[in-house]
Amino acid sequence: MKWNHALRVAGLALAMAAGGGAFAQAAITMASTTSTEQSGLFGHLLPAFKRATGIDVKVVAVGTGQAIDMARRGDADVLFVHDRAAEEKYVAEGFAPRRYPVMYNDFILVGPAADPARVRGHDIVEALKKVASSGAGFISRGDKSGTHAAELRYWSQASLAAAKGSGYRECGCGMGPALNIAASSGAYVLADRGTWLSFKNRQGLAVLVEGDKRLFNQYGVMLVSPQRFPHVKGVEAQKFIDWVTSPAGQQAIAGYRINGEQLFFPNAGTAN
Repeated sequence: MKWNHALRVAGLALAMAAGGGAFAQAAITMASTTSTEQSGLFGHLLPAFKRATGIDVKVVAVGTGQAIDMARRGDADVLFVHDRAAEEKYVAEGFAPRRYPVMYNDFILVGPAADPARVRGHDIVEALKKVASSGAGFISRGDKSGTHAAELRYWSQASLAAAKGSGYRECGCGMGPALNIAASSGAYVLADRGTWLSFKNRQGLAVLVEGDKRLFNQYGVMLVSPQRFPHVKGVEAQKFIDWVTSPAGQQAIAGYRINGEQLFFPNAGTAN
């Protein structure tokens, strides 16, 4: 009897050490944006989710376009991005059951504090016209991210989609590297406020354009369709969605601050 009991205990220990069986919580993969990662939000949010559920989340942080492509291939369990038009198209094509609005902040135009193109104000379209006409340096992410999609939308609204000025450059990079390039070259750049507030290498950069309602930046979260991709960990991924849109998750988002300044604002369940 004692020998059988010892064998059972040993087998139980091996199963737990291997991370198998009913004792292991599944880890989920989330395709998300560089802004949620580089702003530090996930470093604050995901430990709270794990404490609440025991579920680990592996984040793959790329541009929104790349994140959506990753989810289209079934290479993620949940998608957390910020390009509403692309998100709604993704849902309409049957890759996710629905889109959940989860939080928002805003885009800002950052540039040299001396503001050689004289863009300072509250109108992003007029600001881009001045950047183009002056030939000032402008760093575009050029990576099909949500920020890049918004930037292209503003250039189009300025009737400058095909002529963005002699100083326009694409870096094909994330938000942090784009800000670094702008800081080192004295150029303008469209940024999300969350990454800007966490950005350390500001040098001579300053926020020059903010407050335009067109700069509203909303994030959505979606379950990658388990019907389309049976390997998706739908139960665990839905637990993340339910938690991040719950009062507890929304409070965790609102509680993330840098130097006392709130980076993201919860808005689960709104129509915005």
